[in-house]
Amino acid sequence: MKFLPAACLLMSLWAGTPQAGGSQRELDYADYLRQTVVMGQGIWLGEGGQSFFALLTEAEKSDHGRAVLLLHDMGEHPDQQPVMHGLRVVLPQHNWTTLSIQLPVREAGAGRADYYGLFDEAHGRIQTAVGYLRKIGAKDIAVVGHGMGAAMAAYSLSLDPNGLAALALVSLAVPDSSLPQAQTGQFIKNIALPILDLYAEFDLSEVVDTARRRRMLGKDNPVYRQVRINGENHAFAQDPNLLIKRIYSWLALSLGPN
Repeated sequence: MKFLPAACLLMSLWAGTPQAGGSQRELDYADYLRQTVVMGQGIWLGEGGQSFFALLTEAEKSDHGRAVLLLHDMGEHPDQQPVMHGLRVVLPQHNWTTLSIQLPVREAGAGRADYYGLFDEAHGRIQTAVGYLRKIGAKDIAVVGHGMGAAMAAYSLSLDPNGLAALALVSLAVPDSSLPQAQTGQFIKNIALPILDLYAEFDLSEVVDTARRRRMLGKDNPVYRQVRINGENHAFAQDPNLLIKRIYSWLALSLGPN
């Protein structure tokens, strides 16, 4: 895996353990990816105690004019198999630069409710990542989140759409919770962007059972679309290429050919 030199305040070269850091689990993930990922460039974004790891994979036949920010599922990392890895390496073949970032994580075994306290930190990381993509030349930026990454994306864009072009929410749950960070249905209603609400036939119950509710909340958005992929569960492990194809086809339809 290639590593970018320090080209701006948002980025620092890997040099063993960074001066700043997230949790030990995040550092362990970064070290693992540094040793195993063969496609893409490992970078650190942010400054001081707010730095976090990311994988940048450049579009094959164009500049960075179009980019996709990728947000992994709960407790995972930027090369999560098969969803993040597949999107990260296939979308560049369709001329989308991808930036897959490390979202904040809890200790192993933490439940979904334990993650809502991390949503504001995730919002900050998303804004930092978008700023970095713009600095390297991205004009059209889409966000694709899976599971908890989709929930964090919806929360972040409901606070500040930040001039983003489109949002794909894979396996977005609408949990039974009064916490403000958990109001994903309301986030859908408030985001005026092209939205792809994609889920699996055998997804988590709080994803499948709330599909109609999400669809009704998105009905006033003329560029909201909901798609169910049959025969899959939350991991999309049976045929991840179908999920990836659905997403890049939707990107082309929503934003025009690249």
